[in-house]
Amino acid sequence: MSVFQFPQQTNYYKGKVRDVYSIGNDTLVMIASNRISAFDVILPSPIPYKGQVLNQIAAYMLEATRHICPNWLQATPAPNVSIGKRCEPFKIEMVVRGNLTGHAWRTYNSGNRTLCGVTMPDGMKENDFFSMPIITPSTKASEGHDEDISKEDIIAQGLASEADWAILEKYALALFAFGKELAAKQGLILVDTKYEFGKIGDTIYLMDEIHTPDSSRYFYAEGFEERQIAGERQKQLSKEFVREWLIANNFMGKEGQTVPPMSEEWIDTISKRYIELYETIIGKTFEPQALSDEATYEAIVAALTEVE
Repeated sequence: MSVFQFPQQTNYYKGKVRDVYSIGNDTLVMIASNRISAFDVILPSPIPYKGQVLNQIAAYMLEATRHICPNWLQATPAPNVSIGKRCEPFKIEMVVRGNLTGHAWRTYNSGNRTLCGVTMPDGMKENDFFSMPIITPSTKASEGHDEDISKEDIIAQGLASEADWAILEKYALALFAFGKELAAKQGLILVDTKYEFGKIGDTIYLMDEIHTPDSSRYFYAEGFEERQIAGERQKQLSKEFVREWLIANNFMGKEGQTVPPMSEEWIDTISKRYIELYETIIGKTFEPQALSDEATYEAIVAALTEVE
């Protein structure tokens, strides 16, 4: 993917998955690439249509949740592009968990019953529902790994004031409840997710992407209870299957470990899984659109003149 130069561009940042352009002081252009990351490492091979899938799910979800809280999005001029308001980000991710899965389960299974200052009850099995969703925040690291952090430490370190935390908590839980409702209508369980927020003046905005396979984990609802009772693995739609493949190939992003090679067949499998999630969660057939760099640039420039 080319690096662009837009009129009035003031900055460019290449993230793990997105290329972010600052326009003037108030606007961001975010281009979702086909890069895929896991364990804070960008994997060597791009995944066809992944950027479009992420961008279109996020745009759909941001539009659907405007009644819950303000968000940054103003336009989506190309399949993999979003334009929106530049916010001053909180340096934390609001991770909401409805089930004991992933990092929470690994922590629990090691014998630890506390995660980010939240106590998890004894007697739970992997993938069981918590009695109520819990928030287990992490720091937003500019480099390296994000770290678990408690609400108390967030406030003590000045990462959010007590008043702002109360709003972040309210928004995160309301977004998660709405995301679960939407997922349930499509036969899915929204298991866990992360949200990022920022401020413009005194107003808190939802930023970045929401309820995508990169930021969220989904289980299929049909057969969930039966699989739990039988102690079987849950059927899921998320990026976790990529993490599991890496773990099985002795890679967890630790020093000295090497990313395993990705076959064409495996790359195609990942692409199909992303498209499957789009079609399942949105309830529409995915329509692949591959714009040239020139067409993408022109669409962005035209949209920028409208949002100014």
